[in-house]
Amino acid sequence: MSTVTQHNHPDTPENAAGTADVIALERAEIRSWKAPVAFAIFTVIGILLFIVIGRDGISTFRLSTGSDVIQLPTIPFPARATGVVIVILLAAITAWSFTLSRAAKATPLWAIAVFGFLFVVGFLVWASAGSTLPVAGLLIGTLGISVPLIFGALGGVISERVGVVNVAIEGQLLAGAFVSAVVASITQMPLLGLLAAMVAGMLVSFVLAAFSIRYLVDQVIVGVVLNVLVTGLTGFLFSQVLSANPTLLNSPPRLERINIPVLSEIPVLGPVLFRQTIIVYVMYFTIAAVYIGLFHTRWGLRLRSVGEHPQAADTVGINVTGTRFWNVSLAGAIAGFGGAYLTLGAVGAFNKEMTAGAGFIALAAVIFGRWDPIRATLAALLFGFATNLQNVLSIIGSPVPSEFMLMLPYIVTIVAVAGLVGRVRGPAAAGKPYIKS
Repeated sequence: MSTVTQHNHPDTPENAAGTADVIALERAEIRSWKAPVAFAIFTVIGILLFIVIGRDGISTFRLSTGSDVIQLPTIPFPARATGVVIVILLAAITAWSFTLSRAAKATPLWAIAVFGFLFVVGFLVWASAGSTLPVAGLLIGTLGISVPLIFGALGGVISERVGVVNVAIEGQLLAGAFVSAVVASITQMPLLGLLAAMVAGMLVSFVLAAFSIRYLVDQVIVGVVLNVLVTGLTGFLFSQVLSANPTLLNSPPRLERINIPVLSEIPVLGPVLFRQTIIVYVMYFTIAAVYIGLFHTRWGLRLRSVGEHPQAADTVGINVTGTRFWNVSLAGAIAGFGGAYLTLGAVGAFNKEMTAGAGFIALAAVIFGRWDPIRATLAALLFGFATNLQNVLSIIGSPVPSEFMLMLPYIVTIVAVAGLVGRVRGPAAAGKPYIKS
């Protein structure tokens, strides 16, 4: 008795039709309309803002500061004509994005960046019609506001890459700001204040690691509790201790700006990037170090393996608990260092709840940046730009309501995370306690 086995050949009409159905299904699953829909919404906003209620007059962009050796000429933009041109370009990018989505292709990241840049330029021209916009000052303020966000985002990337959700970034920034102010005030040595800020941030993350890794407490709950604890503790000490003797305990020496020879004289970029305090220069190094370390070193490979598949990492001999514990502590030290910028580089003293939600915006930058240090840095700069924009527009007398400008950073956060970031997947084991079997 013989058995006949039938083999399916892909050349048969039935199998060809089945293959076509599978391909069509796969294409339908990966087709995403988030980017083109977001583009369309902003294009409509652009039409209403730049054309329907467009403003007449000339918007002048001043690129140089008064101390620049090389003075660039100002750039005039006719407000209404510029708005029309930008709307046409936005509509063209939107149509192209819809075409890509229909073909189940993703909108390139550079197209999103170009679209955002054009919209921002159009908005700035519209808002500053009849006035002069200090572009260099806008960018300098953006970087200053973004520094603690970037340090917090880098700490969040490390922590979540190793498998621990770090909601306590706010508490780490605030602890770093408080301790750096006190230590620098007592010793009159700002560098000691920086070291103390790292220790303070590490202690906060140490508690996060102990409860979430050792005692398996929900990581999000521990992070929220730590934020409340640090906020209450620093607020109490500020009211009861620092306010009683501000000369001794809350008058830290501010870090001096260091001008890098030659580089500081580059038009536009020089004043923004190379006339900064040592904290900003350390930030440049930290961004590069975290990126290279995560993706090009053995340390980074072990860290990411623990965050993606701790069981497999444990099988090959990696100490999952130890790796998570010390890397979460490292993340806290980085965030605490960023908190010191608020007291030693920006304000010059500690104020109650002075982080004002910066830790949560840093956490949003981590998600928006897809757990990549470079992208998270760019996201933090975007949020810093939105925050500083309200200050600049209020100075030049823009007609934009101040209430809207106060909401702008958070609107940008929501739009970025929910709309433009697309479909994201964080580290597989993030937020999940590891129990060794």
